[in-house]
Amino acid sequence: MSSLHNVCYYVDMLNVTWEFKLEPTAEQVAEIERTLTVCRKVWNFALRERKDWLSSRKSPINACSIRQEFILPASTPCPGYHNQAKSLTIAKKGNEELRSVNAQVLQQVLRKLEQAWEGWLLKRSGLPRFKNQARMRSLVFPQMLKNPVSTEGIKLPQLGLIKARWSRQIPDLFVVKQARVVRKASGYFVMLSMQADVDIPAVHPHGHPVGIDVGLKYFLSTSDGEQVKRPHFFKKLHRKLKLLQRRLKKKQKGSANWLKLQKKMARVHQRIADTRRDWHFKLAHHLCDNAGMVFVEDLDFRMVAKGMLGQHTLDAGLGQFTHQILPWVCFKRDVYYGKVDARGTSQECPDCGAAVGKDFSMRIHHCYNCGSVKPRDVAAAQVISTRGQREIENACGVEVAGASVTVSSQLAVKQEIFGATQGISLHTR
Repeated sequence: MSSLHNVCYYVDMLNVTWEFKLEPTAEQVAEIERTLTVCRKVWNFALRERKDWLSSRKSPINACSIRQEFILPASTPCPGYHNQAKSLTIAKKGNEELRSVNAQVLQQVLRKLEQAWEGWLLKRSGLPRFKNQARMRSLVFPQMLKNPVSTEGIKLPQLGLIKARWSRQIPDLFVVKQARVVRKASGYFVMLSMQADVDIPAVHPHGHPVGIDVGLKYFLSTSDGEQVKRPHFFKKLHRKLKLLQRRLKKKQKGSANWLKLQKKMARVHQRIADTRRDWHFKLAHHLCDNAGMVFVEDLDFRMVAKGMLGQHTLDAGLGQFTHQILPWVCFKRDVYYGKVDARGTSQECPDCGAAVGKDFSMRIHHCYNCGSVKPRDVAAAQVISTRGQREIENACGVEVAGASVTVSSQLAVKQEIFGATQGISLHTR
């Protein structure tokens, strides 16, 4: 969807994940917490087993450890998912605590550990860590019961019927495949992974092109000259967090008052994240109102966040907006989304193409070749828009600049799936 080479491809299966607030009873909350505790023990035991095997395959060059040495046979394979899942099945026969938890939930814990371990081996992430009670926050039911969704709530294995706040209707096209129960600071939520067996063509380039240049002074600048200032989500509630952290320092770690302050701080952080995400979605819809094609820079904001402006970059959520929310909103709104090469976008004149060198302190673009004068970010956005259209022309061999809006066959299907459902009661699946 986000690549120029997917112009003529189809989406064979539509997968979406929607989040709903749960209203569990006290007994269901206790059961969820008990299941999370068992999942945490399985994770820690399996990770310890993998680390022990890793330690047995290495030793200091000149000396042995005074405390202990890991001695395992050389033929012992590395504990993988299949070996540990088999060991878990054997352990369940003699352990009542393991036997009381859904087997598939525990298997999903081992699968998640396998993914984290593979990510570390491929140097995509760090070594998996042991989890305490606060770090294990979710559990997955990979196989749902028959007709799990109703107006009363959702039926989950082992937990039974849990009341849910259905903020939107689930269309008849979707089939619920799995559910993830997540514990957050404001309560418990369920993330339903649903699948629709529909063929939706990828969005074709059409309509008015808009280039987007993101930054910190202005969150984004468009090729049409619009500039949106960056809201300071974290800064607005930083004073409240600072006061809570000062009070937390005076409490005994692990006490009841210490836990209360931890929950208050978590709710503040969740409020910041929810506010940022809501603003991102509204801004993405605003951009799609007057655009048929949207082009952004292909940047890795994880590297930008490690610099001296990392706190401001993370507060703005540039990566979340450009790589997650904006592509999804463009897909729903039938707007083409593309990425372009980010090298030299601010060092090129959008009107004549001449090289115009600028450092970070120069916020005005002034081309001495053609006399163009405009804000630096707007000029960069226009260069991004031009590059995006040029890449489409090279990939498809058609002229798209200034083309009229074409009618896409996917629009009717998307309106049926994602359209407004106000005033319609939830169906019983």
